Order: sequence, then structure tokens, then C-alpha cells
Amino acid sequence: MVTDKLNINQWAEEDRPREKLMTMGAEALTNAELLAILIGSGSPKETAVALMKRVLSDCKNNLNTLGKKTIDELCQYNGIGDAKAVTILAACELGKRRAREKAEERQRFNSAADIYQYMLTHMQDLDQEEAWVILMNQNFRKIKGVRLSHGGITETAVDVRVIMKEALLNNATVIALCHNHPSGSTKPSRDDDQLTQRVKAACDTMRLHLLDHVIVTDGDYYSYREAGKL
Repeated sequence: MVTDKLNINQWAEEDRPREKLMTMGAEALTNAELLAILIGSGSPKETAVALMKRVLSDCKNNLNTLGKKTIDELCQYNGIGDAKAVTILAACELGKRRAREKAEERQRFNSAADIYQYMLTHMQDLDQEEAWVILMNQNFRKIKGVRLSHGGITETAVDVRVIMKEALLNNATVIALCHNHPSGSTKPSRDDDQLTQRVKAACDTMRLHLLDHVIVTDGDYYSYREAGKL
């Protein structure tokens, strides 16, 4: 019995490699599905996934063997031309290079001075106030820095809900709030104090650790933790 083959766009959404990666993460995909995303399409007779399953089968499902294929050898498969062959070999080479490289060590924030030195590179020449949050893991290593506002840090300018959302989406367990004073004064304002307390209360509710709130100027800083106000 002959059945019509469905192309990837006609599959159920959860079976499509691109959609599957976006909803479930890259680790949920097979090698054939990952390679299918790279080549984009198969041939009129088979989908990209089916094509890459066939190629991998000829390589005994070993990516190292696939990486040793030549462009001419890959082009023997119907549906693979020079461009797709180059893409496959480039991906294999990147995989080998990644395996050889040491994972980049995330910056660790042990003190207010560490936070200040990191944020100074972002704030040194600003003529308006900006507020940032540094997201960290439980070992106080940076996940990312996020700019929250530009032009002021009153309670209305910085939405505490955004801070909590960023922390949860990035699996952060520790955060540090930072903002600059273009005037050069490190003295916190009433708005600074109120924002600090609002963020601290939210962190306590969400079981996050507020490491510090650091006010940055060109030559100095103010730390709420060092001042005993956290």
C-alpha cells in the first residue's frame, strides 16, 4: 500500500524539529532532527529528518564518522548539494572545537566592589540614571545583567515584577540591584531606600537572595549591605 509522504510543515507541531526545539529544548531532539534543522529541507521523496536518518545510518549513527565525510560523499545523497554538505561539515567541526575548549567560567561576585567594577563598565559615562539587576546562581556566579530602566529609578520607573520575572526565567537564586548617580554623590535617596525595601520584600517572598543594592558613581560606590541596610 502506497501512502503519501507528509513534509515537515504538515506534521503535528510537536513532531516538527524546530518547534520541538523551541518547546522542549535542543536536548530533546535526535541527531537526525538537529541535522534536519541545519539543512532545512530534504528531497521530493523524503523529509529532511528521513534524509539525515539515512545518512547517519550509513555512518553507523556516529557523528565522528559523519564529520569525516567529504563534500563529494555527502552530495551523493539525493537532496544534499554543496551548500547542505558544507553546513553539515561545519556543524561537525564546531562540535569538535567546542569539545576541545574549556567552558567559560562565569564571573563571581564576592563583594560590593566586584559588583561596582562590573557595573562601572556599563555606567561610567552615562548622563542619566539607569537601573540594572545582576542575576546569579547559588554560587554567586553571573548568569546575566539586565537593564531595568533608563532616566530614573523611582518606584514607578523600576517594576519589581520585571525583576522577579527575569530571575525566575533565568533560574537565578541570587540577585543584585544596581543604579548610577551621574551627580557623583553616593548618598542614597528616599526613592532608593523605598525601592530597596520593595525588592527585598519581593525576594523574601520568592525565596531569592538579594545580595546587595549598589549605587555607582565614576569614582566610588555605596553598598546597602556594607552599610547594614539589608
